[in-house]
Amino acid sequence: MDEWIVERNMLNFKLQVRPAPSRLWTFASPLLALVLTVLIGIVLFQLLGKDPVRGLQMFFWEPIKSAYALGELVVKATPLLLIALGLAVCFRSNVWNIGAEGQYILGAVAASGVALMADKTTGSWMVVLVIFAGVAGGMVWAGITALLRDRFNANEILVSLMMVYIAVQVLGFLVYGPWKDPNGYNFPQTQTFEAATRIPKLISSSRMSIGVVFALVGVVAVWVFLFRTRAGFAQQVGGLAPAAARYAGFSSRRALWTALLVSGGMAGLAGALEVAGPIGQLTPYVPAGYGFAAIIVAYVGRLHPVGLVFSSLLMSMFYIGGELAQSRMGLPKSLTGVFQGLLLFTLLACDTLVNYRLVRQARSNGPVPGGTP
Repeated sequence: MDEWIVERNMLNFKLQVRPAPSRLWTFASPLLALVLTVLIGIVLFQLLGKDPVRGLQMFFWEPIKSAYALGELVVKATPLLLIALGLAVCFRSNVWNIGAEGQYILGAVAASGVALMADKTTGSWMVVLVIFAGVAGGMVWAGITALLRDRFNANEILVSLMMVYIAVQVLGFLVYGPWKDPNGYNFPQTQTFEAATRIPKLISSSRMSIGVVFALVGVVAVWVFLFRTRAGFAQQVGGLAPAAARYAGFSSRRALWTALLVSGGMAGLAGALEVAGPIGQLTPYVPAGYGFAAIIVAYVGRLHPVGLVFSSLLMSMFYIGGELAQSRMGLPKSLTGVFQGLLLFTLLACDTLVNYRLVRQARSNGPVPGGTP
């Protein structure tokens, strides 16, 4: 019996380093990540025994199907956008502020402290102090992280993250203790803020307030700061090339403090606008995870102020969709976090294509003995 030789060729894929990052995939990667998230979501709905079409409708159609729904979408997107703007400044400066949630909480606490000083005779000027108090509260909380990093070289990731849990305890102490409304039927919440301390609404039939204007002004301000000022250029150079920044005379300490104070101030502003706007009082439920979700918003938006507008609206759809899926389809509330996590992980995977290209090549496995003739 004679044997014959078969030469077997198979196709093989490998990642090849690009000579320069792909501008196309920089913008296409978030879109591909969203598509993959939707596809995985379809599988997830099927595994849970739910109609995938109705499930996707909760997330992507219900939040935009009416004027009121669009207003609620913007209400959710406003704090996400404000916090993400501050985080974009941090991350572009190579300062890893993971504790924006704590700064958001302290901003809400500080704003509430000022709001509770008002009475029925207080003028409308009080709302300005409420907003400034929120910004100051967030900056002070972020400033603690900056101080520990600056003086003791503490890791800002760990410090800012641990500060979140301290902020939650401070909030709990206040609403269960000295700030608890005596006429609130024993609920852990402050009294409802006076009208003079409330953020004005943009539309009377919607919960949308002038916080939207603050957010849009913030988009322009951050864009100008990052791309049209020397200080913003110094921040970004320090993040991309610390040695070059030192050679150019840019202060790393100033970059650290600027990044954290801007980020803390924006998060504090978001907290102030929430308690003085849609919520109208301080409750233990103020921490809604916005500070953590804004990290995903920042990266999906490519750390660019304009991109953050779209990514914050997308994340807002996930929040609203999760609430609707819980109430109308009996799905767990944690589904919101699942979609947020899926978007982040698929984005990280798709971002590989920014610096690498997928190349197909022929691979020879050598001679393989065959059968009989």
